[in-house]
Amino acid sequence: MPSIHNDFVPAMSEIAREAGALLISHFQQHVKVEYKGDADLVTVADRKSEILIRERIRKQWPAHDVLGEEQGLVDTGSDYRWYVDPLDGTTNFAHGFPVFCVSLALEYKGRRVAGVIYDPTRDELFAAEQGSGAYLNEEAISVSNISNLAECLVGTGFPSHKRHKNPNIFFYHQITLRTHGVRRAGSAALDLCNVACGRFDGFWEFNLNPWDTAAGVLIVEEAGGKITDFRGGPFQLNSRETLASNGLVHAALLIEFEQIFSGKGLEPLPNVGQDKK
Repeated sequence: MPSIHNDFVPAMSEIAREAGALLISHFQQHVKVEYKGDADLVTVADRKSEILIRERIRKQWPAHDVLGEEQGLVDTGSDYRWYVDPLDGTTNFAHGFPVFCVSLALEYKGRRVAGVIYDPTRDELFAAEQGSGAYLNEEAISVSNISNLAECLVGTGFPSHKRHKNPNIFFYHQITLRTHGVRRAGSAALDLCNVACGRFDGFWEFNLNPWDTAAGVLIVEEAGGKITDFRGGPFQLNSRETLASNGLVHAALLIEFEQIFSGKGLEPLPNVGQDKK
């Protein structure tokens, strides 16, 4: 049964496509890169994309709250809140690596009701609406049916700053040994979409922001997947732990995470100096 929010996705899709076209125009020009922190890149394209998105939202839904990566929160106390990532994959974008997207999600009274993620380099638009399934370019999508962790291809990501304080290298090492492979493409929103459409069987990452995950999590859930924190608890936008899967290998991934957190059964990292001939 269609929800009361089903009129949002077409408009969100139009906004995402317009922002994506703006990104591509800047991508082709190799725009100037700035640094917000040690390695936290920001570009002219980030700012212009968010300005465009906020203008479109304000024009159509002037009373809605908006939380965006670049400009923070505009809070009027509305029941509706938008989560806007105008350019997810900024580091890729800045280096000319064509893996980045626009991510928009809409929440109503604390529940995510609509999400759209647009990859302008592939012209792929992922969309979902609460209770109505997930779609890629208007074709229904679903998660994979692989149930053996050893046969799974999974994704992860690393932070752009304070990498020396992030424990994910240990998780990357262990999960690499337990699966068919781990990919690190540099866009959490697209990683979640890849779980939703069955290209990945799972994905995890530490310390993601609400605008990174809000749309992708809904798309995964509506595609039949599962999202939790790293111990199997309910996913929270502010939990800083994101574990997504096709559902079939979720328990196996949680077991691996429990082992890693407890330091049990860990394979030692290889010594690059050994066996030199």
